[in-house]
Amino acid sequence: MFHGKTMTPTAYIRHTLTTAPGRIFGLVCVMYFITYVDRVNISTLAPLMARDLHLSNVQLGLALSAFGYPYALLQIAGGSLADSLGPRRTLVISGLIWGVATILTGLVGGLLSLIAIRVLLGIGEGATFPAATRAVAAWVPSTRRGYAQGMMHSSSRLANALTPPLTVMIALWLGWRGAFMALGCVSLGWTLAWAFMFRDRPASHPGVTAAELAELPVIDTPRTGAARPSIPWRALIRAMMPATLIYFCYNWTLWLYITWLPSFFVQAYGLNLKHTAIFSFGVFTAGVVGDTCGGLFTDYLYRRHGNLPQARRQVIIASMIGSMLCLLPALFVHNLTAIGIALSAAFFFLELTVGPIWAIPMDMAPQYAGTSSGIMNTGSAIAGILSPFAFGLIIDLSHSYSLPFYGPVVLLIVGAALAFHYLPSRPDAAPGSSTPDAPNLGTPNLGTPNPGTPLSGHKLGNAHGH
Repeated sequence: MFHGKTMTPTAYIRHTLTTAPGRIFGLVCVMYFITYVDRVNISTLAPLMARDLHLSNVQLGLALSAFGYPYALLQIAGGSLADSLGPRRTLVISGLIWGVATILTGLVGGLLSLIAIRVLLGIGEGATFPAATRAVAAWVPSTRRGYAQGMMHSSSRLANALTPPLTVMIALWLGWRGAFMALGCVSLGWTLAWAFMFRDRPASHPGVTAAELAELPVIDTPRTGAARPSIPWRALIRAMMPATLIYFCYNWTLWLYITWLPSFFVQAYGLNLKHTAIFSFGVFTAGVVGDTCGGLFTDYLYRRHGNLPQARRQVIIASMIGSMLCLLPALFVHNLTAIGIALSAAFFFLELTVGPIWAIPMDMAPQYAGTSSGIMNTGSAIAGILSPFAFGLIIDLSHSYSLPFYGPVVLLIVGAALAFHYLPSRPDAAPGSSTPDAPNLGTPNLGTPNPGTPLSGHKLGNAHGH
């Protein structure tokens, strides 16, 4: 998908627009943008919804967290479905469900119906990121996985940045109910485009050239009707557990931003919806830059010293420590400008984690990237269940909007310590050799030197269909 060792930003954009692998990658980035708009639009509209539906902070927190229960349960199942059924069909099914759920959010009449629709949205989005990771594992060269994941998640953070002003603008025109309906229709449009444009096997895509195909990694994608290999569950779970715990720590902080940031500015500083959207836009824009930089940094470190595990590990540790330090002013400072700058800097550092940590499942076991990323993203989903409700409860009991920031500060320290002690620092940390297409990150039985080498009793075939 990306030619050569280095490319300028202009070359990246040109490649994305003019090649079939680039357009597929762009379509995945659009999906990340749309799913996050549909996921976090409720936080921007929460003050209006709470007023109209007569919801307390605890009830609102309960409704926000309802998304996380099915989202958590479907991470691993959705990832394994993408590995077996293929990301094309998996994401078509997911897109139909989350699009309809977004439309139905505009029809809710109270707490129970809102919770039910949030559960449906969680079902629809549960498989999206693992399935997209499985798709990208076959469509992106291994030397650009950090950049690819950084750009994909930059799209979601761009959605975080644009959703407040975008949603407010639509709500001023159509009302908050109409805003949900309009955004749901956009989701259904993306689903239709994915069904027509994407192919599980790059070789079966009519627009892929032989030169582009030669650059893509060799990953087995069974043909329709062919026997599908069983998934090495024990090895995958053991391999992904450190990343899962680290990702939980990251996401506890992320969900503070996603679900409560607009309400924080409204209730703690008395801002109206318009000024809240402006401040939220500034904070989330810093995250867009952080996502992109994290992916570029980890790939740069890999190219510089050739140590892939260390390239992932170093960026993650620096990210969490930097974010923790920048969050400290939120505990003690009550100046709006200072808080805005501190939260923006903290979010920038936080998002440096995303590119390297989402590249880990593709590095470890590209053939099972859907399942392994689903295991890891379960940490995110559990944080998504617990943190919004915990924040709402803490605020209602303490009447303080500073107190919820203590949890992220502690968990970021824990995450950095986990990354330092449990993420491998050498390619040879465990038996097995590695190559750019399937490096070993120190995980037993998950390295594969060549196509066809056993992976926990399974063989890697050819993603190109050769």
